[in-house]
Amino acid sequence: MTDSTSPGDPVEAACALYEQATAAHAAGDADTAGALFGQALRLFEAAEGPASLNAAATLNCLGAIAEDQSAYAQAAAYYQRAVTIVDHNTTYDPQDDETARAMPEEVVRLRLDAWRNLGRLRRIAGHFDDAEQLFHKALRLAEAFFGPDSDETAWVCNDLGMVGKFAGHFTAAAQWYARALTILTAHHGPDDSALAALYHNLGGLEHARGAFATGEPLARRAVEIRTRTLGPDHPDVAADMAALAALLDGQGKYDEAEALYHQALAIFRRTYGEEHYEIAVNLHNLAAIRQAQERFAEAEDLYRQVLAIKAKLFDADNVEIALTLHNLAVLYTAMAREDEAAALLQRALAIFTRTLRDAHPHVLACRETPGRVAVPASKIAPLFHISSYMRALRDSCQPISPTICSSPAGMRS
Repeated sequence: MTDSTSPGDPVEAACALYEQATAAHAAGDADTAGALFGQALRLFEAAEGPASLNAAATLNCLGAIAEDQSAYAQAAAYYQRAVTIVDHNTTYDPQDDETARAMPEEVVRLRLDAWRNLGRLRRIAGHFDDAEQLFHKALRLAEAFFGPDSDETAWVCNDLGMVGKFAGHFTAAAQWYARALTILTAHHGPDDSALAALYHNLGGLEHARGAFATGEPLARRAVEIRTRTLGPDHPDVAADMAALAALLDGQGKYDEAEALYHQALAIFRRTYGEEHYEIAVNLHNLAAIRQAQERFAEAEDLYRQVLAIKAKLFDADNVEIALTLHNLAVLYTAMAREDEAAALLQRALAIFTRTLRDAHPHVLACRETPGRVAVPASKIAPLFHISSYMRALRDSCQPISPTICSSPAGMRS
């Protein structure tokens, strides 16, 4: 690792750019931050080679910026490069805890970040087995280095809970969330801001199970904690509002749900613009409410908006696309547009069956939708989104350690 204080040293220059990028990101200027991180990356690679650990840390930051902008393919490419670097640089035997404990802490944290970041993007892409493998590698390392009851271990348990929920492994997801909650409650108390993400995700799990009333108090707790700690206009609060709304509309409490969706949308639009994943989630769920209220033309227009956004964010065979195709098919069935409904159902089911296990609720719902079996349309509910909290452990672009990047200002993870 470079350790020079020469004014002309390229690593020092790169570290200075990194710090400027971090400050720009903290100030909400993602474009400037991305440009500065890009310059820092080029300097690190030129000075230290393509396998530079500083480059890996910078790639994690560039991936975080892309992910926050819903540029998932670009984010995944950055994270994959970071994983390739840390796997190449670090000698680590996952069966030998001593090799883990012998690594410098900043290298352990960098490796955990790289694995978890890529795992999260694999989950978003619907590659649940790949995501789970990455998270299990991270769990083994976190337990070996930080201990089985550490915060670091708890957050990887949260990751595993999220992928389990999306894959339809609800019992396993509940066990991972419970372990994370136990650890974090013991360390921080039940009302700490760190717990809000877990309450959000636990509410999402109950939503996936169809236990809407059970999930409601968990989601309300997340809203309360995050509003108190971040203020009412923060995008994380909006994500909690949207999660609560999904649980409410699952119980037919449409007025409160719709008000929360509109509040969340206003915050997301100010923060992200019109073509972000969170916008698509909330428009999708508003469409489902309109569908339940038999306001079919409005529902169709909203679903079409959602598909247009998702088509820009995801591959054509992503589960997110199938989810909205399914709902649009249900809507067309209710509107007696059977041929269009059948075509959409065929597309949705093909995506679901390629990606999800046969017993996953989305697969079952798609197979039981009118047009496949003789069930009255009034008995088929549209599928709602509830997004697991993707930023639960990732404060984008945290500075790296000065023992990796030798900046006199002292950057840390």
